[in-house]
Amino acid sequence: MNRIDRYTTWLFWGYFLGGLLVFLTIFTAVDAMSTMVNYKNVAPSALLNYYLYSFPEIISKLLPVACLLGTILTLSSLNKANELVALFASGMSLLRISAPILICVSFISVLGYYASDRLIPKATKEKNYILYYDLKKEPHRFSTIKTDKIWYRSKNSIFNIQTLNAKGDRAQGLTMYFFNDAWDLVQMITSREVIIQGSQWLLENGAVTVFTKNSSFPLTTQFKKKNIVMAEDSKDLQSAGQTADMMSQAELKHFIEKNKNAGLDTVAYEVDYHAKVSFAFAGLVMCLLGIPFSVGRARSGGTMLNVGICLGLVFAYYVFYSSGITLGQHGTLPPYVASWMPNIVMTVVALVLLKRLKR
Repeated sequence: MNRIDRYTTWLFWGYFLGGLLVFLTIFTAVDAMSTMVNYKNVAPSALLNYYLYSFPEIISKLLPVACLLGTILTLSSLNKANELVALFASGMSLLRISAPILICVSFISVLGYYASDRLIPKATKEKNYILYYDLKKEPHRFSTIKTDKIWYRSKNSIFNIQTLNAKGDRAQGLTMYFFNDAWDLVQMITSREVIIQGSQWLLENGAVTVFTKNSSFPLTTQFKKKNIVMAEDSKDLQSAGQTADMMSQAELKHFIEKNKNAGLDTVAYEVDYHAKVSFAFAGLVMCLLGIPFSVGRARSGGTMLNVGICLGLVFAYYVFYSSGITLGQHGTLPPYVASWMPNIVMTVVALVLLKRLKR
């Protein structure tokens, strides 16, 4: 890295961090005022902790915009001071001048992806805990994860749980169906309460119904407590009641594979799985989009026009991205196409614009 690259890099990091801090402050201030209006008598410490746990998700959403701002302001600053003219005269192309910026944005994208994958799921759980306990003051809504629309298959059994608590150690409304090798129903177990300790399940206040070919009427026996051993672990069950942003990539992949094996529809989760990776590189796409519009007529007031055009393209990117995700979740497009198509198309547009500059 020569002196010019170091100079460009320091300019970019200054504008990037400054822009990120400004966006984060504005977003937090506006959202905090809305929160204080909607939720009365909230302790300042609870509000502070709520936003501390919200920062990982907010920052991950703002990183692409901050990368764009850093790119535009860095190149516009060089252009305004005629430093770009000198660099062009020395034989450097626009892409070569922008290379340090692209490297920095690539580093931010990769680091942001891994940091988000580790921090956001845990932070989201803590944020939701504060939201329901301290802000909404409805702890019962947090303590119960509704899973009544999801069925589970474990070996020769299929079962449904109506509700599962956030820790994954207590469930309500269990219905289990056991089948023989020919997939004939042989037994059904229902239970109001379930205490889950790994593969050991303690069923309370339920009934066992046995179906036999020799009898037209099933035999039902009531019980107060019953122990069973299951292959299903509480961690697997807990993930089923969570949205994609509450699971890491590894957990989400495991969840998708498990539900696919059970014959369940996982299209929406597959789209979210690919979208987590594709959105991490949105900053790089926006950086490429910003480069052609950062070297306009700075002395004739063209910088603000270029910024406006570029922000319009960013808006188009977000609309394109959201539309792709929606189409993927409804099964119109394959999950990987729906997630990556906006990045690929907008990257092609950026490269075409760069080529037309001929610099």
